[in-house]
Formats: sequence, C-alpha cells, structure tokens
Amino acid sequence: MNFEHLKALSAIVETGSFDAAATLLGITPSAVSQRIKALETSAGQILVRRSLPSSPTEAGAVLLRTARQIQALEADALQSLGQGPEGRATVALAVNADSLATWFIPVLHDAATWSDAVLDLHIEDQDRSSRLLRQGDVLGAVTTDPKAVGGCRAESLGVMRYVPAASPALRQRHEASDGVNWSEMPMLRFSTKDDMQHRFLRSQGVEHFPPTHTVPSSEAFLAAACAGLGWGMIPEQQLHQDLPRGLVPLPGTPNDVALYWQCWAMASPRLERITGAVRAAGSKLRQI
Repeated sequence: MNFEHLKALSAIVETGSFDAAATLLGITPSAVSQRIKALETSAGQILVRRSLPSSPTEAGAVLLRTARQIQALEADALQSLGQGPEGRATVALAVNADSLATWFIPVLHDAATWSDAVLDLHIEDQDRSSRLLRQGDVLGAVTTDPKAVGGCRAESLGVMRYVPAASPALRQRHEASDGVNWSEMPMLRFSTKDDMQHRFLRSQGVEHFPPTHTVPSSEAFLAAACAGLGWGMIPEQQLHQDLPRGLVPLPGTPNDVALYWQCWAMASPRLERITGAVRAAGSKLRQI
C-alpha cells in the first residue's frame, strides 16, 4: 500500500471532506481524489462514503487503522531523530465519562509532562468504546470488552462499582413499607444509551419505569442527584466524596462494571507510556 494514499484516507476522515483533506495535505482536491481511487483499486473495494461528512466504509475503517498506526510509527521515528515539534503526535483515546471524572484523572497529570504528544479524548460509553478501536478512530480505549479487537491487545484494569443513591429528601418522599417506591421515584440517566438504572430496576422486579431525566455529564449527573432531581447509579468514588453533601445509598445490590484497556498491538514508545499511565491509574480500582 502506498503511504501517501493511506495518508489521504486518514486526512479525509479527519477533516470530513476531500477539499478539506487537500488543504491539510497541501495538495489539490483532484490529487486527493486520485489517491483514494488508486487505494480503492488496490483494495478492490470502496473505502470512502462520498457524503458530507465523508466517512470510511467497513473496509475503509480497516485501512484507516493501518494508516494511523503507520503515522504513529512515523512520529516515533521523527522523535528519535530529534525532529522536535514535528515528532509530536496526536494520541486519540476513548474513555467513558465516569472514568474520566474519577480514576482516569492521574493519566491527565502524566500527559501534562509529555512534550511529544497531545491528547484527543473521545467520550464514549464503556460498552461501545471498542467500536472506535475497530474503526481506527482511537489507538486505545477503556472498555468492558475483555476480548481484544483484531490487531489490538487487552488487559484487565479492575472494577468500577456503581451504587444506587439519591438525596435524603427524594428518598423520604418515596418511602414505602418495603423500602422504596421504585415505580414512582424519578430517575436519572446519562444518555439514551445508558441502561444501567433500568437494569437495576429490573433486578428489583420493577415493571413500570418512573419519570426519567437525561443528564449527559458525569459532574452534572452527580449534581442532579444531590439536588433531588432523581436517583441514579453513582460511581463509588464520587459517592464517597459527596456523602457529606447529603447523598444516601438506596437499598439494592451495587453494580460492578469490569473495565479493560485495549490498544493497538504495536511497538511504540508513546503507546507504551500511555498504557503504563492507564495501568497505574487503574490500579486504584477494585481488583477483579
């Protein structure tokens, strides 16, 4: 595969169009189009959806990951040759919002000392972050999938525990003879993809779900629970910090979510450094 053709594919996906990719690469749109056609001819498949924004096909995602791996290795080589700023590489990672707000923070402190890398963090639910690895959008991801994506390696980080909790006033308003009136007490969820609260209710035998507020921010989710807007599954680390502010645990079994670190299986000093930082931060989680 021609490296310049692969770089054109990466540029199109990064910028969203052939014209913008041409500007990024310093060539004409016609040259970008010719490189993609040549790459598609070589692969024998359509690699780019000609839409706005342009996006990779399933086959294109495979080559996109290859393109980004080669670019990462190129940046490592430039750094080794003393190229300075030219050796700085963008490190794209997928992290779920709750992890980013809690145990992942030390990774950011470590990254602040790196002169050869800039972070590009993608917020994605831990159940779906492995999809970004498959597409080649990120080189590493915090995920719940223990099975390594093709071309990647996986290792266990630990368990993130979620505890059902609410403000004292909200719980008091929905007291029941057997504990809590789950069918009536308002509930929080992070997004339409977040089904953790629903799964907890099913485990309690609840058939009719209560009014549900969507709060798509880890910090705001916690604030909403403290304000009494609804109950939610709160990360144990956040709950311990906010018990003095009035959150109280609710009856029921906590939900333990096993987390794994997956990253490209390639020899890269940057990638090894990132993996080491994530591994160290993950050591603070409950261990499986």
